[in-house]
Amino acid sequence: MSNDAAPILARNPLTTELAGAAVTSTPMVSLRAQIGQWRHEFILLGAIAALFIVVGAVNPMFLNSANVTNLFAGNAYIAIAAIGMSMVIICGHIDVSVGALIGVLAMVSGSLAVNGYSPWLAWLIPIMIGVSISAFVGALVAYVRIPSIVVTLGMFSILKGGLITVTGGMWLSGLPADFLIAQYRFFGIPSTVWLMFVLTMLAAMWLHGSFSGRTFYAVGSNAEAAQVIGIRTAPTVVLAFAMHGGFAGIAAVLFATQMQVIQSTVPAGLELTIIAASVVGGVSILGGRGFIVGSTLAAILFAIINSSLIFLNVSAYWLRAVQGLLILVVVLADITQRRQVR
Repeated sequence: MSNDAAPILARNPLTTELAGAAVTSTPMVSLRAQIGQWRHEFILLGAIAALFIVVGAVNPMFLNSANVTNLFAGNAYIAIAAIGMSMVIICGHIDVSVGALIGVLAMVSGSLAVNGYSPWLAWLIPIMIGVSISAFVGALVAYVRIPSIVVTLGMFSILKGGLITVTGGMWLSGLPADFLIAQYRFFGIPSTVWLMFVLTMLAAMWLHGSFSGRTFYAVGSNAEAAQVIGIRTAPTVVLAFAMHGGFAGIAAVLFATQMQVIQSTVPAGLELTIIAASVVGGVSILGGRGFIVGSTLAAILFAIINSSLIFLNVSAYWLRAVQGLLILVVVLADITQRRQVR
């Protein structure tokens, strides 16, 4: 195995020891390997910093503290949803219904709050529903063996159609003040930013530091081989989808509590943005590899690009083009790396 291949393999924690064995010949090579493991995240951080510098130089208002706060706080729910999406993709599947799911759960959360239920119930019940719906989807994928793209496309239509039918396209207003958790602040920092940071760190540590987390990578890399070594692949897939539903539920609560009203529809293309954040963040669309931290950084990057376009008087529709281009570049790079390793 070449030294250059080691950082690639190291992004799958199941191969970390193998990668480390190939690069421990000298301290310098070992340092290069450690840096290489986080190369993708460093690139994303560099892109974020470059955008702040360039756009801030063109339009200083971009660096206004209120705008920077809104960038992170207003898009944290996307980063949190991308954490769960990353788990599903690492496991070798995908969910294109996540946008509709967030819309339904947000409306459920708001309806509970408006009808006098405790804020805690209005926050927790949508998360539980999200876990249940996504676990059901995972069961269809794992046990009935229906491709995840097919199941989630069907679920997308059911959820989106049901949401419009039930709400009649009407927005929900009259939300109680104590329900609006996204507007809370701790030490001057919005609660959404705290949640984004804490959940990203916890998910990353669980995925890379626990046996159950590592099984996601094993199943996504080679489900048949994982089964041979004793990993129960079907329950693992269901767990990945269930956790994804939980993160979608948290994202929905934050989406529902950002403003004084809840939209009957989520932002157009929300599912694409969430999937793009995972893939551009370094999670292999082919499964079995990726870091959760990268998906959060990519979600932040997309938020900054979107805001940059506004401050530069460029049509916001270019964001979709940029997302598509970044997905193609990252996927092509991933395929190339895999071929080099083989």
